[in-house]
Amino acid sequence: MAAGSYTTSTAFLEALAEAGVRYIFANLGSDHPGLIEALAQVRAQGREEEFPRLIVCPHEVVALSAAHAYAMVTGEPQAVVVHVDVGTLNLGGAVSNAARGRAPVFIFAGAAPYSYQGELPGGRNEFIQWIQDIRDQRGILRNYVKYDNEIRTGRNVKQLVHRALQIARSEPVGPVYLTAPREVMEEPVEPYAVAAADFTPVAPTALSGEVTAEIATALAAARRPLVVTSYLGRNPGAVPKLVELCELLAIPVLESMAYHVNFPADHPLHAGFQYHTVAQNPVLARADVILAIDSDVPWIPAVNRPSAGAAIYCVDVDPLKSQMSIWHVPARRFAEASARVAVEQITDFVRDNKLADPDVVEVRRQAAARAHGQEQAERSGREQPRRDGAITAEYLTACVRRLIEDEDALVLTEVVTSSRVVAEHLRPNRPGSVLHHGGSALGWADGAAIGAKLAAPERTVVCLVGDGSFLFGVPSSAQWVARRYGTPALTVIYDNRGWAAPKFSTLQVHPDGAAAATGDFNVSFEPEVDLPGVARAAGAYGVTVSSPDELPQVLKDALAVVHGGRSAVVSVHLPPV
Repeated sequence: MAAGSYTTSTAFLEALAEAGVRYIFANLGSDHPGLIEALAQVRAQGREEEFPRLIVCPHEVVALSAAHAYAMVTGEPQAVVVHVDVGTLNLGGAVSNAARGRAPVFIFAGAAPYSYQGELPGGRNEFIQWIQDIRDQRGILRNYVKYDNEIRTGRNVKQLVHRALQIARSEPVGPVYLTAPREVMEEPVEPYAVAAADFTPVAPTALSGEVTAEIATALAAARRPLVVTSYLGRNPGAVPKLVELCELLAIPVLESMAYHVNFPADHPLHAGFQYHTVAQNPVLARADVILAIDSDVPWIPAVNRPSAGAAIYCVDVDPLKSQMSIWHVPARRFAEASARVAVEQITDFVRDNKLADPDVVEVRRQAAARAHGQEQAERSGREQPRRDGAITAEYLTACVRRLIEDEDALVLTEVVTSSRVVAEHLRPNRPGSVLHHGGSALGWADGAAIGAKLAAPERTVVCLVGDGSFLFGVPSSAQWVARRYGTPALTVIYDNRGWAAPKFSTLQVHPDGAAAATGDFNVSFEPEVDLPGVARAAGAYGVTVSSPDELPQVLKDALAVVHGGRSAVVSVHLPPV
């Protein structure tokens, strides 16, 4: 570079590249001249391949959701750049999703300049810089990030970037946040290097020998053992290890609020899904030994819990859920460990000590297979339109399953009250093939599709979303970004023209109240929004379908559009909420 052109901004971008960051999902503002100039310089020099690629996102929720999904697919954090306090605020629910979903994401925002009489390059020269000066910008995200800091000089910016990413990538993984005023990002510094190898994440933790022996012995001696999990599959390599353990002892697996493919849905030992549970799960009630592994909410005690005498063991990278003010599972042991490592340890102990009783295991295996077969047959019987010709969520999901059965598909789900239906009728088997943000904020899937496609360009990306989720995701922005950067996806909207979740919640608390008696829930989206029309305005293909007979061909045509390089949105009319 020319003398004097190497700044904190240049070093910042170099550090991201050194750490393996390939993309910066950005909504740029008046706090980013240093970054804009540094990127322009490297492009002018033909060195852009040495730096992360900038993906312009006209909304911060789209940017962070894209980075979130990229990290879920690859395990590698990407960067999000937003504009001072207002851009940070616009991250909104997306940063909550990244925190609860344990997504390693690096977030950077500028801060208001601190000089105003021309003392330093980058000082205040626009009126907005006074308005954006707040007392504690980093405090906006402090409830949601693992680490936050301010860059105060370019002389150690690389160390701060690498440290932040080291923390983001160490379990429990999660988002981190750095800020810097313009003067600092414009500071000329001498080029320097930092060894990225000195900032590796903490190695996966294992169970102690004592705890391994206790859990393995308890599972092997149990009459009705059970595994409950929610996100073990965020590490796809952990899934075959769990299958190996469960087949060894014929242990059924119950997925509770499943964010990933944790166990093959078609496996005879799969014991079903729990989502918006309103009644006792019989499998959970019968279990005498339970391994709750990688689960924030293994069950909801008010309506669904194990028997009082069940022996429970909790294994997780954060077994006490220290960021939740109220949380408790009556476990005999809480152990902090990587799920993959822990499951391998338990399996090896059972084998090495010959703990499995073949006769007991075989009886249990046959019983689980019978129950699973009956459940699958019952589900298949529900994969039909209603008698009045309405499309049901079960039928729609079955149509999607058949559509992509020969595809190398990556499915993103955000269907809320249809979550259980989608899990049961999509029947996901391949680890890493289905993703959910793991949080509670809607509007993730629209932007997440962009990140997922960038992470796996050879795969077909399919989003299954509710109509509310679609609108929350700023679809006009997300569809435009997909068009600009060539990341087509098929979005299927479960369109019941309203919010089912608030109605569900109200009925659980006030089953005989005025809202229930009058139907006054304030959840309708009438008059109907032309959801595909929003996508068409941004350059995507879009269509609405109400006929069950037409649905399979409409989905097939839309998928063909995606294979041709253009995003497609299909809004499917379900019975209105």
